[in-house]
Amino acid sequence: MKRTLAAVLASIPLVASPPAQAKEPSPKAASATAPKANPLRNAYYGDLHLHTALSFDAYVLLGTKTGPEDAYRFARGEPVSLLGHHVRRKEPLDFLAVTDHSENIGVFNGLDDPKSAFSLSDAGQRIRKDGPKAFWEVAKFVTNGKPVPGIDPATASRSAWQREIDAANAHYQPGKFTTFIGYEWSAMPEGKYNLHRNVIFRGDRAPYPFSAIDSIRPEDLWSYLEKSRASGAEALAIPHNANASNGLMYDWNKSDGTPIDQEYAQRRAANEPLSEISQNKGQSETHPLLSPNDEFANFEVFDHLLISNAPSQPHGSYVREAYGRGLALAEKTGVNPYKFGVVGATDFHNGLSTSGEDSYGGLIGGIDPKHPGDALKSPKLDLPEDEHGKADHVRLFGSGNLAGVWAEENTRESIYDALRRKETFATSGTRLKFRFFGGWNYDHKLLSSKDWVKTAYAKGVPMGGDLPSKPEGAKAPRFVVDALKDPNGAKLDRVQVVKVWLKDGKHEEKIFDVAFSGTRKPDPATGKVPAVGNTVDVRKATWRNTIGATQLATVWEDPEFDPAIPAVYYLRVLEIPTPRWSTILAVKNGQPQPKDLPQTIQERGWSSPIWYTPAKS
Repeated sequence: MKRTLAAVLASIPLVASPPAQAKEPSPKAASATAPKANPLRNAYYGDLHLHTALSFDAYVLLGTKTGPEDAYRFARGEPVSLLGHHVRRKEPLDFLAVTDHSENIGVFNGLDDPKSAFSLSDAGQRIRKDGPKAFWEVAKFVTNGKPVPGIDPATASRSAWQREIDAANAHYQPGKFTTFIGYEWSAMPEGKYNLHRNVIFRGDRAPYPFSAIDSIRPEDLWSYLEKSRASGAEALAIPHNANASNGLMYDWNKSDGTPIDQEYAQRRAANEPLSEISQNKGQSETHPLLSPNDEFANFEVFDHLLISNAPSQPHGSYVREAYGRGLALAEKTGVNPYKFGVVGATDFHNGLSTSGEDSYGGLIGGIDPKHPGDALKSPKLDLPEDEHGKADHVRLFGSGNLAGVWAEENTRESIYDALRRKETFATSGTRLKFRFFGGWNYDHKLLSSKDWVKTAYAKGVPMGGDLPSKPEGAKAPRFVVDALKDPNGAKLDRVQVVKVWLKDGKHEEKIFDVAFSGTRKPDPATGKVPAVGNTVDVRKATWRNTIGATQLATVWEDPEFDPAIPAVYYLRVLEIPTPRWSTILAVKNGQPQPKDLPQTIQERGWSSPIWYTPAKS
């Protein structure tokens, strides 16, 4: 029988890991040699969304065998075994959270034992015979928030959750590599609309997960988080794949269909300070239909539902529009429910977090390109064909993305606090590094000072913050922008400030090219800067760094500022064109380039916003 929400919330005792084994570095030993904290903060790169064999879809559909222990080892730069071969990440991550689905976590791994009761059951035999086919039967129950018939997940799932906690705590190396205890809550109303969230805990203990089988309402997940927080286990939730939510992720209404009110807005802002803006299944920044004047909007567009080929409604499904809706809701309710920062992720299902175009094999599993099979012709994963036809996985799926934070040191406390204050950014996989500050009194020559970062913090706010009250005599806010190329990547094309504001109760948007490479000049009529050029040799899947800039920096003042109108500003940084993963893989496999598909990609990064709110009269 399905438990009531009250019963579920009352039964979540905190679980702590036993001490790590001696062979693993202890936090004290690691911290003794850790670099000193930097009060001006460093950029750290990681992934807060990764699945291992403990996720039912990874195990049943993809045959994943990688556990959370190997996931952490791989992320911190150690070699691990994949398909009988040793694989290793090009460069280590700074932090990682393994976020296996809470629904039936670890339960299906019981099929490893052919004599187990699960293996001998009707459901177990069907899965063992044809996992991909049986997966869609299982998924119908999970996505509708119902238990799978004939399966008792209690013992196996609690054991798997303890394993997740133990793995995160054992592989944490303060000052060098940070791990977070986490999981994914995978609610899909009507079995098809994505409302998934990743839950990230700050410390070394966490209650048993709240799953979509308990409830598919985000408000109930927040109740779980609030109870957890009150018990001493600080945590937050990060929505992802809003692009596949059919307009529900950033709706005008609550999950019960009634309009968003102040209480809902307060709870959402408190429990969900971040959203995932980009990952393997596309970007959720904006859609060409929502931003027709944005020539860079048609980037890695995943325009389908997750487990159906039906299109997803763009309105209510993208971050940029959510920022505008948040301004309108703040005027109505007094609180902005969509006042969130951004991160990127992989959402890979093979336990190995990679982010390069040349480290992707074309599937949601993120299979290493050394062993991709014939990914461009015969994909190992296809959505079942329906009335909307078959999905084009080569177009829809992309390489892994990254979450960036500005934090004092590489520890759970420091990185988590950066997530909470939204001093975060996302990249499409490259290690771009950029800062974004807003204030009223920045000198236009500020960047020529070696102490400019200290001054920027002292006189304003970083990404994720609110502009202070407008002082007397200030004309318009000024924004400090500094972007550096990936040390091992492509040069920079341009830096843009995206502005969203309210006008007559409706939100509008405009993109400003505030810094760009070369001698290009903006078009006098449109203000747009011409394309940077293209050095990609598609036949060889190579490119040259002979165009673009190593660094782009400026102090920009909003020329269209109206002090009476609330606004949101965020940064978008673009690299010069480089080969897309599909181009690289086609050349590697001696295949023709896929038709009607971009052969190049302009990798990019997005900052969390800075908000301006007019002073109340």
